[in-house]
Amino acid sequence: METELCNEAGRLLEEGAVDYVIGFAAGSLKFTTTPLITSDKNDTVNLVNNRFITNNLAKYLLEIKGRVGIIAKGCDSRSIVSLIQDKQVCREDIVIIGIPCAGLIDLAKVEKLVGKDRDLIDDINIADDKAVITIDGKKKGFEARQVLFDHCLSCEYPVPREYDVLIESPVNKIRDDEAGKKKIRELQKMTPERRWAYWKEQFKQCIRCYACREVCPACFCERCFVEESQPRWISPAPQWQDNLVFQVIRALHVAGRCTDCGECERVCPQNIPLRSMSAEMCDLVEELFDYKTGLDKSALPLMTSYEPVEAEGLIR
Repeated sequence: METELCNEAGRLLEEGAVDYVIGFAAGSLKFTTTPLITSDKNDTVNLVNNRFITNNLAKYLLEIKGRVGIIAKGCDSRSIVSLIQDKQVCREDIVIIGIPCAGLIDLAKVEKLVGKDRDLIDDINIADDKAVITIDGKKKGFEARQVLFDHCLSCEYPVPREYDVLIESPVNKIRDDEAGKKKIRELQKMTPERRWAYWKEQFKQCIRCYACREVCPACFCERCFVEESQPRWISPAPQWQDNLVFQVIRALHVAGRCTDCGECERVCPQNIPLRSMSAEMCDLVEELFDYKTGLDKSALPLMTSYEPVEAEGLIR
Protein backbone atom coordinates (compact mmCIF):
# COMPACT_ATOMS: atom_id res chain seq x y z
CA MET A 1 0.00 0.00 0.00
CA GLU A 2 2.76 2.46 0.89
CA THR A 3 4.54 1.83 -2.42
CA GLU A 4 1.35 2.46 -4.38
CA LEU A 5 0.64 5.55 -2.29
CA CYS A 6 4.12 7.01 -2.92
CA ASN A 7 3.91 6.24 -6.64
CA GLU A 8 0.50 7.87 -7.01
CA ALA A 9 1.53 11.01 -5.08
CA GLY A 10 4.77 11.27 -7.08
CA ARG A 11 2.90 10.87 -10.36
CA LEU A 12 0.48 13.69 -9.52
CA LEU A 13 3.37 16.08 -8.83
CA GLU A 14 5.43 14.96 -11.82
CA GLU A 15 2.52 15.39 -14.24
CA GLY A 16 1.64 18.78 -12.76
CA ALA A 17 -1.83 17.59 -11.78
CA VAL A 18 -1.32 19.17 -8.34
CA ASP A 19 0.94 21.83 -6.86
CA TYR A 20 1.24 20.17 -3.45
CA VAL A 21 0.69 16.80 -1.83
CA ILE A 22 -0.44 16.48 1.78
CA GLY A 23 0.20 13.17 3.51
CA PHE A 24 1.95 11.54 6.43
CA ALA A 25 5.66 11.00 7.12
CA ALA A 26 7.39 9.26 10.01
CA GLY A 27 7.50 11.42 13.15
CA SER A 28 10.58 12.27 15.21
CA LEU A 29 9.18 10.35 18.20
CA LYS A 30 8.59 6.62 18.41
CA PHE A 31 5.21 5.40 17.08
CA THR A 32 4.28 8.80 15.66
CA THR A 33 3.74 10.37 12.25
CA THR A 34 3.75 13.98 11.17
CA PRO A 35 1.94 15.79 8.33
CA LEU A 36 4.07 16.05 5.18
CA ILE A 37 3.31 18.91 2.79
CA THR A 38 5.49 18.97 -0.30
CA SER A 39 5.73 20.21 -3.87
CA ASP A 40 8.79 18.03 -4.59
CA LYS A 41 8.02 14.61 -6.08
CA ASN A 42 11.24 13.26 -4.53
CA ASP A 43 9.76 13.81 -1.07
CA THR A 44 6.88 11.44 -1.75
CA VAL A 45 9.14 8.44 -0.99
CA ASN A 46 8.82 9.54 2.66
CA LEU A 47 5.05 9.03 2.74
CA VAL A 48 3.85 6.40 5.19
CA ASN A 49 0.60 4.61 5.86
CA ASN A 50 0.32 2.86 9.22
CA ARG A 51 -1.74 2.67 12.40
CA PHE A 52 -0.32 5.95 13.73
CA ILE A 53 -1.57 8.41 11.06
CA THR A 54 -3.76 10.23 13.56
CA ASN A 55 -4.04 13.75 12.08
CA ASN A 56 -7.12 14.81 10.14
CA LEU A 57 -5.34 16.37 7.17
CA ALA A 58 -8.45 18.16 5.88
CA LYS A 59 -7.53 21.12 8.13
CA TYR A 60 -4.57 22.00 5.89
CA LEU A 61 -6.79 22.56 2.86
CA LEU A 62 -7.91 25.81 4.49
CA GLU A 63 -4.38 27.20 4.32
CA ILE A 64 -2.78 25.86 1.14
CA LYS A 65 -3.55 27.62 -2.13
CA GLY A 66 -3.53 25.99 -5.56
CA ARG A 67 -4.34 22.43 -6.60
CA VAL A 68 -3.69 19.97 -3.80
CA GLY A 69 -3.42 16.20 -3.64
CA ILE A 70 -4.44 14.94 -0.21
CA ILE A 71 -4.26 11.50 1.37
CA ALA A 72 -7.52 10.90 3.18
CA LYS A 73 -8.88 8.30 5.58
CA GLY A 74 -12.62 7.82 5.94
CA CYS A 75 -13.12 10.62 8.49
CA ASP A 76 -10.73 12.93 6.60
CA SER A 77 -12.72 12.52 3.38
CA ARG A 78 -15.96 13.35 5.19
CA SER A 79 -14.35 16.52 6.59
CA ILE A 80 -13.26 17.45 3.05
CA VAL A 81 -16.82 16.97 1.78
CA SER A 82 -18.12 19.18 4.60
CA LEU A 83 -15.63 21.91 3.64
CA ILE A 84 -16.79 21.64 0.03
CA GLN A 85 -20.42 22.00 1.14
CA ASP A 86 -19.52 25.13 3.13
CA LYS A 87 -17.61 26.50 0.11
CA GLN A 88 -14.39 26.69 2.07
CA VAL A 89 -12.57 24.67 -0.59
CA CYS A 90 -13.30 23.94 -4.26
CA ARG A 91 -13.70 20.30 -5.29
CA GLU A 92 -11.97 20.96 -8.63
CA ASP A 93 -8.82 22.07 -6.77
CA ILE A 94 -8.49 18.84 -4.80
CA VAL A 95 -7.31 15.39 -5.80
CA ILE A 96 -8.29 12.97 -3.03
CA ILE A 97 -6.16 9.84 -2.64
CA GLY A 98 -8.35 7.63 -0.49
CA ILE A 99 -6.87 5.04 1.87
CA PRO A 100 -8.92 2.47 3.82
CA CYS A 101 -8.45 2.73 7.59
CA ALA A 102 -8.74 -0.28 9.89
CA GLY A 103 -8.43 1.84 13.04
CA LEU A 104 -5.65 3.85 14.67
CA ILE A 105 -3.63 2.96 17.74
CA ASP A 106 -4.18 5.09 20.85
CA LEU A 107 -0.76 5.24 22.54
CA ALA A 108 -2.31 6.43 25.81
CA LYS A 109 -4.35 3.21 25.93
CA VAL A 110 -1.25 1.13 25.16
CA GLU A 111 0.76 2.79 27.93
CA LYS A 112 -2.06 2.17 30.40
CA LEU A 113 -2.38 -1.49 29.37
CA VAL A 114 1.29 -2.35 29.80
CA GLY A 115 2.17 0.17 32.52
CA LYS A 116 5.12 1.45 30.49
CA ASP A 117 5.99 4.68 28.72
CA ARG A 118 5.95 4.41 24.92
CA ASP A 119 9.72 4.96 24.84
CA LEU A 120 10.16 1.64 26.67
CA ILE A 121 7.99 -0.27 24.19
CA ASP A 122 9.83 -2.05 21.37
CA ASP A 123 6.96 -2.71 18.99
CA ILE A 124 3.17 -2.51 18.62
CA ASN A 125 1.56 -4.67 16.00
CA ILE A 126 -2.03 -5.55 15.09
CA ALA A 127 -2.93 -8.63 13.09
CA ASP A 128 -6.59 -9.48 12.55
CA ASP A 129 -8.27 -8.84 15.92
CA LYS A 130 -5.14 -9.26 18.07
CA ALA A 131 -2.64 -6.66 19.25
CA VAL A 132 0.89 -7.73 20.16
CA ILE A 133 3.02 -5.37 22.25
CA THR A 134 6.72 -6.16 22.61
CA ILE A 135 8.69 -4.95 25.65
CA ASP A 136 12.30 -6.06 26.32
CA GLY A 137 11.87 -8.72 23.68
CA LYS A 138 8.82 -10.21 25.39
CA LYS A 139 5.48 -10.19 23.62
CA LYS A 140 2.15 -9.50 25.30
CA GLY A 141 -1.14 -10.16 23.54
CA PHE A 142 -4.35 -8.12 23.81
CA GLU A 143 -7.58 -7.73 21.90
CA ALA A 144 -7.08 -5.16 19.17
CA ARG A 145 -10.09 -3.20 20.39
CA GLN A 146 -8.19 -2.51 23.63
CA VAL A 147 -5.58 -0.37 21.86
CA LEU A 148 -7.67 1.48 19.26
CA PHE A 149 -9.07 5.00 19.62
CA ASP A 150 -12.69 5.06 20.79
CA HIS A 151 -13.80 6.97 17.71
CA CYS A 152 -12.21 4.29 15.51
CA LEU A 153 -14.23 1.58 17.26
CA SER A 154 -17.49 3.33 16.41
CA CYS A 155 -16.46 4.47 12.91
CA GLU A 156 -19.06 3.65 10.25
CA TYR A 157 -17.05 4.70 7.20
CA PRO A 158 -13.47 3.34 7.33
CA VAL A 159 -13.22 3.52 3.52
CA PRO A 160 -13.48 7.03 2.03
CA ARG A 161 -16.72 7.66 0.15
CA GLU A 162 -15.33 10.65 -1.76
CA TYR A 163 -12.07 10.14 -3.65
CA ASP A 164 -10.36 10.44 -7.04
CA VAL A 165 -8.01 7.53 -6.47
CA LEU A 166 -8.56 4.74 -3.95
CA ILE A 167 -5.56 2.75 -2.77
CA GLU A 168 -7.32 -0.59 -2.52
CA SER A 169 -6.53 -2.85 0.41
CA PRO A 170 -8.53 -5.40 2.40
CA VAL A 171 -9.72 -3.80 5.64
CA ASN A 172 -10.32 -5.90 8.74
CA LYS A 173 -12.36 -3.22 10.48
CA ILE A 174 -12.99 -3.86 14.16
CA ARG A 175 -16.28 -2.23 15.13
CA ASP A 176 -17.50 -2.08 18.70
CA ASP A 177 -19.99 0.73 19.06
CA GLU A 178 -20.57 0.07 22.75
CA ALA A 179 -16.86 0.27 23.57
CA GLY A 180 -16.43 3.28 21.27
CA LYS A 181 -19.18 5.21 23.01
CA LYS A 182 -18.74 3.89 26.53
CA LYS A 183 -17.86 7.30 28.01
CA ILE A 184 -20.83 8.89 26.27
CA ARG A 185 -23.24 6.24 27.51
CA GLU A 186 -21.97 6.69 31.07
CA LEU A 187 -22.65 10.43 30.86
CA GLN A 188 -26.12 9.84 29.44
CA LYS A 189 -27.00 7.68 32.45
CA MET A 190 -26.04 10.41 34.93
CA THR A 191 -28.60 12.72 36.47
CA PRO A 192 -28.41 16.31 35.14
CA GLU A 193 -26.98 17.45 38.51
CA ARG A 194 -24.25 14.82 38.49
CA ARG A 195 -23.42 15.49 34.83
CA TRP A 196 -23.15 19.21 35.55
CA ALA A 197 -20.74 18.48 38.42
CA TYR A 198 -18.71 16.20 36.14
CA TRP A 199 -18.22 18.82 33.43
CA LYS A 200 -17.50 21.48 36.06
CA GLU A 201 -14.56 19.41 37.28
CA GLN A 202 -13.39 18.70 33.74
CA PHE A 203 -13.41 22.33 32.66
CA LYS A 204 -11.65 23.47 35.79
CA GLN A 205 -8.61 21.81 34.20
CA CYS A 206 -8.92 23.62 30.87
CA ILE A 207 -6.08 26.08 30.19
CA ARG A 208 -7.89 27.54 27.13
CA CYS A 209 -5.01 26.75 24.78
CA TYR A 210 -7.50 26.33 21.92
CA ALA A 211 -5.69 23.26 20.59
CA CYS A 212 -9.12 21.65 20.06
CA ARG A 213 -10.20 24.57 17.88
CA GLU A 214 -6.96 24.78 15.92
CA VAL A 215 -6.93 21.08 15.00
CA CYS A 216 -10.61 20.87 14.02
CA PRO A 217 -11.40 21.05 10.27
CA ALA A 218 -14.92 22.23 11.13
CA CYS A 219 -13.55 25.35 12.89
CA PHE A 220 -12.81 27.67 9.98
CA CYS A 221 -14.11 31.09 11.09
CA GLU A 222 -11.61 33.84 10.25
CA ARG A 223 -12.28 35.33 13.67
CA CYS A 224 -13.49 33.16 16.53
CA PHE A 225 -16.22 34.48 18.82
CA VAL A 226 -13.86 34.18 21.82
CA GLU A 227 -11.65 36.87 20.25
CA GLU A 228 -14.45 39.41 19.99
CA SER A 229 -14.37 42.30 22.45
CA GLN A 230 -17.56 44.10 21.35
CA PRO A 231 -19.46 42.28 22.66
CA ARG A 232 -17.18 40.14 24.78
CA TRP A 233 -18.71 36.67 24.95
CA ILE A 234 -16.40 35.14 27.53
CA SER A 235 -13.54 36.23 29.75
CA PRO A 236 -10.04 35.63 28.35
CA ALA A 237 -9.11 34.06 31.69
CA PRO A 238 -9.59 30.25 31.75
CA GLN A 239 -12.37 30.08 34.36
CA TRP A 240 -14.40 26.89 34.30
CA GLN A 241 -17.71 28.67 33.53
CA ASP A 242 -16.22 30.41 30.49
CA ASN A 243 -14.41 27.25 29.43
CA LEU A 244 -17.72 25.42 29.44
CA VAL A 245 -19.44 28.20 27.48
CA PHE A 246 -16.65 28.07 24.87
CA GLN A 247 -17.02 24.32 24.39
CA VAL A 248 -20.83 24.38 24.28
CA ILE A 249 -20.88 27.15 21.67
CA ARG A 250 -18.14 25.43 19.68
CA ALA A 251 -20.15 22.19 19.73
CA LEU A 252 -23.15 24.08 18.34
CA HIS A 253 -21.00 25.74 15.67
CA VAL A 254 -19.66 22.40 14.38
CA ALA A 255 -23.05 20.64 14.51
CA GLY A 256 -23.52 19.01 11.11
CA ARG A 257 -19.81 19.49 10.35
CA CYS A 258 -18.18 17.22 12.95
CA THR A 259 -17.13 13.81 11.57
CA ASP A 260 -16.18 12.35 14.98
CA CYS A 261 -12.51 12.17 13.96
CA GLY A 262 -11.56 12.54 17.63
CA GLU A 263 -8.84 15.12 17.02
CA CYS A 264 -10.16 17.58 19.63
CA GLU A 265 -9.81 15.02 22.40
CA ARG A 266 -6.51 13.62 21.15
CA VAL A 267 -4.69 16.97 21.22
CA CYS A 268 -6.11 18.21 24.55
CA PRO A 269 -3.13 18.58 26.92
CA GLN A 270 -5.47 18.20 29.91
CA ASN A 271 -7.11 14.99 28.64
CA ILE A 272 -10.62 16.47 28.80
CA PRO A 273 -13.05 14.03 27.09
CA LEU A 274 -14.16 16.53 24.46
CA ARG A 275 -15.33 13.83 22.07
CA SER A 276 -18.12 13.00 24.50
CA MET A 277 -19.65 16.38 23.63
CA SER A 278 -19.00 16.34 19.89
CA ALA A 279 -20.06 12.72 19.31
CA GLU A 280 -23.26 13.27 21.30
CA MET A 281 -23.95 16.26 19.06
CA CYS A 282 -23.45 14.04 15.98
CA ASP A 283 -26.02 11.59 17.36
CA LEU A 284 -28.50 14.39 18.05
CA VAL A 285 -28.07 15.79 14.55
CA GLU A 286 -28.76 12.36 13.05
CA GLU A 287 -31.75 11.79 15.33
CA LEU A 288 -33.39 15.20 14.79
CA PHE A 289 -32.50 15.88 11.16
CA ASP A 290 -31.60 12.47 9.70
CA TYR A 291 -28.28 14.01 8.66
CA LYS A 292 -24.74 12.63 8.67
CA THR A 293 -21.75 14.82 7.95
CA GLY A 294 -19.66 14.52 4.82
CA LEU A 295 -21.53 11.88 2.85
CA ASP A 296 -22.84 13.96 -0.06
CA LYS A 297 -20.97 16.99 -1.41
CA SER A 298 -24.02 18.12 -3.40
CA ALA A 299 -26.25 18.26 -0.30
CA LEU A 300 -26.90 21.55 1.45
CA PRO A 301 -25.15 22.09 4.80
CA LEU A 302 -27.32 21.16 7.78
CA MET A 303 -28.38 24.62 8.96
CA THR A 304 -29.08 25.97 5.46
CA SER A 305 -31.78 23.46 4.60
CA TYR A 306 -35.24 23.80 6.09
CA GLU A 307 -38.47 21.84 5.98
CA PRO A 308 -41.73 23.80 5.54
CA VAL A 309 -43.05 22.12 8.66
CA GLU A 310 -40.83 21.52 11.66
CA ALA A 311 -40.34 17.92 12.63
CA GLU A 312 -42.63 16.91 15.46
CA GLY A 313 -40.78 16.89 18.71
CA LEU A 314 -37.85 18.95 17.35
CA ILE A 315 -38.19 21.66 19.99
CA ARG A 316 -37.84 20.10 23.44
